[in-house]
Amino acid sequence: MTSKAADKLKSDGWKIVETSGFLHLIGPLWERLVDSEHEYALQTEDKHHNRRGLVQGGVLMTFADRSCGMTARYVSGKPTLATVQLDVHFVESGKIGELLVSRPHVVRSTRSLIFITTEVTVDKRVIAMASGVFKILKNDS
Repeated sequence: MTSKAADKLKSDGWKIVETSGFLHLIGPLWERLVDSEHEYALQTEDKHHNRRGLVQGGVLMTFADRSCGMTARYVSGKPTLATVQLDVHFVESGKIGELLVSRPHVVRSTRSLIFITTEVTVDKRVIAMASGVFKILKNDS
């Protein structure tokens, strides 16, 4: 990611999310609050390409999973959750260099499960749709 792209994101109110492990490899991941709603962004780079030179589907799935999971954590106030189901529909190809944005929406929250949907977009184009179920864990396992 170029410093110019990072500066643009920062000027638009985005902040880098601290990540480790696998997520650190695909990031940086960005987040911001808009009208009390969480938004997430991922600036696609050459490392995100598939054999056709487009954004790899696994990147889209990981981004949807992480953005929905982070929102579930904020909503529940619990530090440890696990994805128990994630359905992803690929709608259109993402191109390298585009900024992916996810705006997760909580459909329902119970004592143990949180149901969330999101669209991964580039500007007004929907790239992928995802819905997930996240389990609130009692411990760190």
